[in-house]
Amino acid sequence: MYLTFYGLKERPFNTTPDPKFLYPTPAHREALARLVYGIQQNKGFIALTGEVGTGKTTLLHALLQRLDDSTAVAFLFNSTLSFDGVLEYMLEEVGIGKTATTPAQRLFALNNFLVERRRVGQNTVLILDEAQNLDPRTLEQIRLLSNFETSGDKLIQILIVGQPELRVKLNLPELRQLKQRIALSSTIRPLTPKETHECIRTRLRIAGASDLGIFSDRAVARIAEYTAGIPRLINILCDHCLVIGYAEQERRISVGIVDQAIKSLEEGALPRDRRRTAQKGTGVVRWAAGVIAGVVLGTAISLAFRPEASHLFDLARSVRGFLW
Repeated sequence: MYLTFYGLKERPFNTTPDPKFLYPTPAHREALARLVYGIQQNKGFIALTGEVGTGKTTLLHALLQRLDDSTAVAFLFNSTLSFDGVLEYMLEEVGIGKTATTPAQRLFALNNFLVERRRVGQNTVLILDEAQNLDPRTLEQIRLLSNFETSGDKLIQILIVGQPELRVKLNLPELRQLKQRIALSSTIRPLTPKETHECIRTRLRIAGASDLGIFSDRAVARIAEYTAGIPRLINILCDHCLVIGYAEQERRISVGIVDQAIKSLEEGALPRDRRRTAQKGTGVVRWAAGVIAGVVLGTAISLAFRPEASHLFDLARSVRGFLW
């Protein structure tokens, strides 16, 4: 829609977790380094937390790109499953789900799978996204998977990822053993105003923009203030700004356009002045439809006893029904 107008090759502010667009703040770089190190060094349990929209899932996709083919990964998005569901999903992900039908058989199959992979120098990772939603009993049963080990190494690396509520849950008395087994832990924080500015420019550059100053400094400051540095909100707001800027044929996104976009997002509709215009336009269309229907209906009445009259009555009803 606005790509050509702003000289872009692709949309820079999609909310999908594309690691290509990851803006690596120091906190993101440190967290990613800890994840890679924990998996490569067979640390067992690793935890990653961060507020909603701070880029945890995008970071996980960046992690997957850094793991070689010798690492088998089961990436679980559904955090409402029971432990049996988690185990079944994991076995399906690594390709051995059809060989076991009971929980005991699944555990036995998983143990054999892990032992064989370690024998040939390969690793296995279970990633649990949105782990704050997992039941404490399920988390405790997942902890028992870390008992798959040799005398020197953990056979499976388990990465639990979630919102700050996950840390609260890990402090529950019944999960104290799990908390003790977390070898590495990282937290992603929101972006600072300066990082927000650089994040926007980085995304524009990756999307092919020749002009990285599409957003004015005041506009970026307003975006940073409104979003509190949450990357997902930054992307949503910036995308909305480009849509409005394109509609108004503005090459530069000003603070005024940002304010319009904020109003639009908060109201769930067009900004107030644009909504009035749209309503007026709709009223004109309805008035015109009424006039046309009246003309057609009058013609139908004048021909009431002729065969073509029934078709005209139908046409009149269709026109009157337009936009009502």
